[in-house]
Amino acid sequence: MLQKGMQANRFKGHTAAVLLIALLFFGFKADKISPKLQEKIDSAVQGTYEVEEFSMDLIEIPSDLNKQTPSELGGENLFKITSSGKEVGYIYVGVAPSLKKTFDYVVLLNPDLSVKKSKILIYREDHGRQVGSQRWLKQFIGRKSGEKLVYGEDIDGISGATVSAKSMTFAVSNVLESLQVLKNANVF
Repeated sequence: MLQKGMQANRFKGHTAAVLLIALLFFGFKADKISPKLQEKIDSAVQGTYEVEEFSMDLIEIPSDLNKQTPSELGGENLFKITSSGKEVGYIYVGVAPSLKKTFDYVVLLNPDLSVKKSKILIYREDHGRQVGSQRWLKQFIGRKSGEKLVYGEDIDGISGATVSAKSMTFAVSNVLESLQVLKNANVF
């Protein structure tokens, strides 16, 4: 009987330890940009802004303001890009759903918060890759903060990548709306 009680207490102790470790592990968001993604971001920044050397300075958004934005701005999402001491623009790094998986994308912005370029960096599906073509993505160029984009109206559809194209349109629209919220809060 005493041995059963000791085994039960040991089991409870192990269970509590496992739960504590699980809570600690899952309690922290993994918002770090992977080296592979960072390499692709660097290439996109260099090509878009035509700079060799640059810095990406994280723009930290308070959680109460983040709750007011349709896009997630609580991690490593929004950066100011500077080169040779001069502000060249901003970049939003995001993840959007495709048919079965997700894809990583960036929205590169001019200093006035209009879209300079959008790019899909890592696409994880076998089908629907057309969504990454610059021919389709150029529709976002010049769109301004606060604009709401509708797939099929403001942004043309793309055959074979309907889900991803809708998702990218929705994502860019949310970024533009979020930028307007930040602009109204004098973040920029």
